[in-house]
Amino acid sequence: MIETTPESAGASTATEEPDEHEGHDHSHGTATLNPDCTREVEIEIPADEVSRSFRAVTKRYQKNARIPGFRSGKVPESLIRGRFAEQIRQDVMEAVLPDHFRNAIAEQHLKPISQPQVTNIELEEGKPLRFKAAFEVVPDFSIDGYQDVKVEKVATELTDAEVDAELARIRDSRSTMEPVTEERALTDGDFAQISFTGIVQPAEAEGETSPAPQQPLTGQDVMVQVGGPNTLDSFNAALRGASAGQQLKFEVSYPEEFGERQLAGKRVAYDLEVKGIKKKIEPELNDDFAKELGQYESLADFTRQLREHMANDKQRRVQSETTNRLLDALVNRFEFPVPESLVQQQIDARLDRGLRALAAQGMRTEDMRNLDFDRLRAAQRPSATAEVKGSLLLDRIADAENVNVPEEDVERELQAISLQLREPVDALRVRLTEDGSLARIRERLRREKMSALLWERLAS
Repeated sequence: MIETTPESAGASTATEEPDEHEGHDHSHGTATLNPDCTREVEIEIPADEVSRSFRAVTKRYQKNARIPGFRSGKVPESLIRGRFAEQIRQDVMEAVLPDHFRNAIAEQHLKPISQPQVTNIELEEGKPLRFKAAFEVVPDFSIDGYQDVKVEKVATELTDAEVDAELARIRDSRSTMEPVTEERALTDGDFAQISFTGIVQPAEAEGETSPAPQQPLTGQDVMVQVGGPNTLDSFNAALRGASAGQQLKFEVSYPEEFGERQLAGKRVAYDLEVKGIKKKIEPELNDDFAKELGQYESLADFTRQLREHMANDKQRRVQSETTNRLLDALVNRFEFPVPESLVQQQIDARLDRGLRALAAQGMRTEDMRNLDFDRLRAAQRPSATAEVKGSLLLDRIADAENVNVPEEDVERELQAISLQLREPVDALRVRLTEDGSLARIRERLRREKMSALLWERLAS
């Protein structure tokens, strides 16, 4: 979900630092505002207030300045004004702009969702300060007919077949591979331990220049299940009936849709040796097996808890997938302008998650810096825009249905965050209130509540 609660209602003239992650910058800088969502206020601050601020800021600099040849607090005002002119000007703007901006948007009943972009600043001591501030707001749009949008609700009940399949998977994961000691040929179900060399054969099309030969494919002590679901028919045919120590030569024609692109549509000649035969030994499904998996009293106890876990997980997953399809249907149903600042925030969030995943997989910081972030941002834009629209629709529907989040739900969330961060809940509440995060938590909980209500009503 996106965040539409502004971090600050004040106008800032300071240059913002780029958002960096592990040494690389993927931020968009100052976002171009969507004209259909942009509002602008023109503000004039009286000259006497501007002059008072100039005097106050200058005195502060005069008191704190450390300039060789002058005692502390005794630097002439003229020298202070000359040496720190730009800093004083910036401090004056930051002192007087925010309050007047907040008053202006309050008078016009505007609620910015982006950091205001301040322009056309006219600032001179002894004269009124004039400036313009542009920002985005949530657009006004209709949700008439949202009750008519329906998607199919997939059954969430867990089946016995799903439980049996998971039990089989768990049992398979605890299996062991043991060598076959008797002298016999490979049969279906056996695992052949092989070493091989494969030579990609040139294309046979007439009139084509033969491509440069590829490096041979090699493998040592590779396990291949004869007749297994992932084993190609050519390997099955060659391995069935073979014995340990036997050398095999055969060709494999890979289909065009083969998963490994370097082999798709290719013909490969293999020289293969069967090094050994192994058999998978699966443990028995009994009470001892269950106790090896954890604190379970019996196989029946383990199966019961597994079923409960799988049932809860399936319900959450199906509900999430159905809600996403419902939101997609709502997004396609209603057309309205989308604030560019929210789209860029969502792109930032998606890229940040992706970069963290790459870092967790071992990608180096210097390699991340070389990524084409313009291309990555462009690729994320359609999904980010749809997510923003979905969140705005949830907010508008929640307004229409007077959906609110009880304080006990917010408190429960704070307790969970407190335990996770190991921070006292009272201190956490103060911190999250001051930085605006508590408002965003309420916003997220409200959307989650509205999503659950839509799933119940509109999914059929």
